[in-house]
Amino acid sequence: MQSDLASLRAQFGYNEVLEKKPNPVLLFAKKFWGLTAWLLEIIIGLSWFLHKFADVYTVLGLLIFNAVIGFTQEHNAAKAVAALKKKLQINVKLLRDGQWTTRAARELLPGDVVRVRSGDFVPADVQLTQGAVRLDQAALTGESGAVAKKVGDTLYSGSIVTKGEATGTVTLTGPRTYYGKTIALVNTAQPQSHIEAVVGSVTRWLLAIVGTLLAVALGVAVSKGLHVLQLMPLLLVLLLGAVPVALGALFTVSMALASRQLVAQGVLVTRLSAPDDAASMDVLCVDKTGTLTLNQLTVGTVQPADGFGADDVLRLGALASQEADHDAIDLAFIAAARQKSLLDSTFVQKTFVPFDPQTRRTEAQIQHGPATFLVLKGAFASLAAACGLDAAATAAWAAKVAAAARQGYRTLAVATATGAAPPRLVGLADLHDAPRPDSRQLVQELKSLGVAVKMLTGDARPIAIQIATAVGVGGAIIQAADLKKADPAQVAALLEKNDGVAGVYPEDKYDIVKALQAGSHIVGMTGDGVNDAPALKQAEVGIAVRSATDVAKGAASVVLTQDGLVSILEPIKVGRMMFERINTWILNKLARTILKTCFVVGAFLVLGKFVISAAAMLLLIFMTDFVKISLATDHVQWAPQPARWNIRGLAKTGIVIGLAMTLEAFGLLYLGLRYFRLGAGSAALSTFCFELLLFFALFSIFVVREKSHFWHSAPSRTLLLLLLADMVLGLALATFGLLGFQAIPLTQSVAVIAYTAVCSFVINDLLKVAVSRPAPAAGPPPPAV
Repeated sequence: MQSDLASLRAQFGYNEVLEKKPNPVLLFAKKFWGLTAWLLEIIIGLSWFLHKFADVYTVLGLLIFNAVIGFTQEHNAAKAVAALKKKLQINVKLLRDGQWTTRAARELLPGDVVRVRSGDFVPADVQLTQGAVRLDQAALTGESGAVAKKVGDTLYSGSIVTKGEATGTVTLTGPRTYYGKTIALVNTAQPQSHIEAVVGSVTRWLLAIVGTLLAVALGVAVSKGLHVLQLMPLLLVLLLGAVPVALGALFTVSMALASRQLVAQGVLVTRLSAPDDAASMDVLCVDKTGTLTLNQLTVGTVQPADGFGADDVLRLGALASQEADHDAIDLAFIAAARQKSLLDSTFVQKTFVPFDPQTRRTEAQIQHGPATFLVLKGAFASLAAACGLDAAATAAWAAKVAAAARQGYRTLAVATATGAAPPRLVGLADLHDAPRPDSRQLVQELKSLGVAVKMLTGDARPIAIQIATAVGVGGAIIQAADLKKADPAQVAALLEKNDGVAGVYPEDKYDIVKALQAGSHIVGMTGDGVNDAPALKQAEVGIAVRSATDVAKGAASVVLTQDGLVSILEPIKVGRMMFERINTWILNKLARTILKTCFVVGAFLVLGKFVISAAAMLLLIFMTDFVKISLATDHVQWAPQPARWNIRGLAKTGIVIGLAMTLEAFGLLYLGLRYFRLGAGSAALSTFCFELLLFFALFSIFVVREKSHFWHSAPSRTLLLLLLADMVLGLALATFGLLGFQAIPLTQSVAVIAYTAVCSFVINDLLKVAVSRPAPAAGPPPPAV
């Protein structure tokens, strides 16, 4: 058999459509196209035109360095996502050597026998040999309507089973399938992240500030008769300093590190921006079954109807079940019947119709000797209608269902029919799904993080109230039917006011997500079935639980690999830590840009000359911007409330700190001119000013990384080492006169370091605490990244 498999594998290969990878040369070439690259290239051209060849080579080196850094980070991020997605490979139920097993879909070969059910991707082209299903073929044909398939029909790879289950034989795999010849397997819409908006907002603030100051400098220069072309390289460099060159790289590195950290916590991130979305999430809609509860139903009290016994209820309920589908209710009936030895080989299930949310029941045709009969199992209301119970009987049985529900039990009805006669009610069976031991603590922790938890369940309201109260969600439960009757403008308010929704169909979840988003909420949604996919796509944080179907996993941005929902705490905490790190970068960038621009322009207005060269300014920008990417590893504490980008607030704090550093820088410039005898136009003054700006920028990172006083937390080892390395490099450039700098005495460098350190750690730290928002209550020590 193994030799046959090897022969088939050699002939047909694996069942996969290889993704066409982009040309890395073209990707690298794109790094020389865009606003930042254009500014650098214009500077190179102007410097060449003005015969400043040292500046040409310096800027060219920085342009190439920037391209290499950007290309490398994107390449590493793409590899990280690809590695994570391999963990989400589609599995299939496969019959080999007479045994049903679960294998990766890529291992399928023509001739294999597979089984598909509602919620599965069809993994290859399969010819049906048993059963019937309905398919969503929108990914193949663009048609949204479901298509019925029966024995003899072909299920095309890439379509989705929306109803029923069936067995079939694989006919074509991989690129030979109809699907492989048309489109890629995964075609999932992804919501837009907040990153582009954040970068755009920061850039607009910086350009507005710097553009105003440069316009003033240019006007003064023209009035003094200076040649505009000679001013342009430095003016362009100052303008370049306003562009957050490394912010995109910081986002990428931060999210890649966060995603890799989450893998160890049982969370797979299928979209790098998911931690950013999780940081802002303020409402989490969760399923009851299998998420807040154990999803391990057991049969409790059995209430038979007249003419039937308790054993009849269990036996017929088990016969209306399918063990292969691993449905919790089906398994509970089968386990109860087997425990009492009520099943044997004389009962043969000829056909089986799995649970349908529309009919709310399962059906099976059973043969027992020469007799054939129908068995049904499902919600009491559904079977009461099918059995034609009168009003009095319906009310009596419904009272029993309600009484069980108040005790937290879910009641299933069982019925049977022979020939053309209408079904007869056999009885009721009460099932109980106990809350998970960690659910109450989980709900409390989510609430402590400012995330409102809304429980959604298809169960009746009494059961929903009992479970929601037990796990700490709350007992205010509204019916889904009441939501549909409400004014659309009031639905969000109703959801905010209540703790959950009962009687929810899977398709209702999408409407609930939309309503909450209309109320300005950032929504998380858990799901596991094919009908949950629209809601998972719509939610900012779509969460597929461990038992989710392939469709749900494909639509979600977060996939949990452990039972329950406790793992969802990690993306929230890690995302908020990432948010704090990026906030630090933006605040430092704003303050530092104010310092550089105001100092250079102000010194020009006072001295009539630019105190630093274009090449030195470019080197300063890249030394400080890219070393700050290591902020992605910094030790921070997560905030107790959902993250909200407040660029205006950051700009206010950054402007205050930046103006303070500017005044302090002019004080140091005065000391240099007066006591170090630096000439207004000397090369040594340019070196002195380079060191001044460099150490103010680096020390300010230590200050702004902590909302409270800088000593309240220590930076990460990576951040500390890179900042120290940057300081040593700047000191070496100034002391030994490298890269075109004029060497200055070490005593002057020590004076610069001492002055900037005192101003940063004393004056600016006190100023930051005074103008920034209050520090949040400390959480537990963050995990190492």
